[in-house]
Amino acid sequence: MTAAGRILVVDDEPYITDVLVSALRFEGFVTEEATTGSQALAKALVGGYDCIVLDVMLPDIDGIEVCHRLRAEDVGTPVLFLTARDATADKLAGLALGDDYVTKPFSIDELVARIRAVLRRTAVEGDGEERNLRFRDLVVDVGTHEVWRGNQPIDLTATEFRLLLYLVRHSRQVLSKAQILDAVWDEGFVRESNVVEIYISYLRKKIDCFDPPLIHTIRGVGYSIREVRP
Repeated sequence: MTAAGRILVVDDEPYITDVLVSALRFEGFVTEEATTGSQALAKALVGGYDCIVLDVMLPDIDGIEVCHRLRAEDVGTPVLFLTARDATADKLAGLALGDDYVTKPFSIDELVARIRAVLRRTAVEGDGEERNLRFRDLVVDVGTHEVWRGNQPIDLTATEFRLLLYLVRHSRQVLSKAQILDAVWDEGFVRESNVVEIYISYLRKKIDCFDPPLIHTIRGVGYSIREVRP
């Protein structure tokens, strides 16, 4: 049977690690384990993983810092954070670097589903069917996750990139908050969360600091990337 993917499980609690590894192997994944941030870095920098399940509270280097160091080394492996913290600010801090966020206690079925969702999403983004997406002077390279306006490169976090990619793929369409949540964050956030508004504001600061502005709020409906009407 073909493996569903290679997963690095990083957690310092043996019980959680054993449960996760057993469940993931049952689902067809190949797994490896790490119990500290240093171990996680050493293994992840070698590469070859399809996803990293990364606990935030580690004994030496916390998971957010681990992910930050990986991104600084251009390691783009999807990261699903696992932590007991459930405050919105902590979720946003994790999603600024990672790809999803699951809080403890959690359902094994939910976690596996979230891992599969991350893998599906990243597979679509890098499947080679499309390379450069363009809207006016905005260019999004799907393969390298690079973004430009004109000749100016724009540095985006993983979540900002996914949001921009979704908007550009549906340029000129009006996308509701619910549609954006489902596409960018899957089912991880409740409908009442203001994460969409927060990340739209992040994108505007980076994308719309150039003229003309491209990201527009359609009052009472949602958001759209579109040309400015005279």
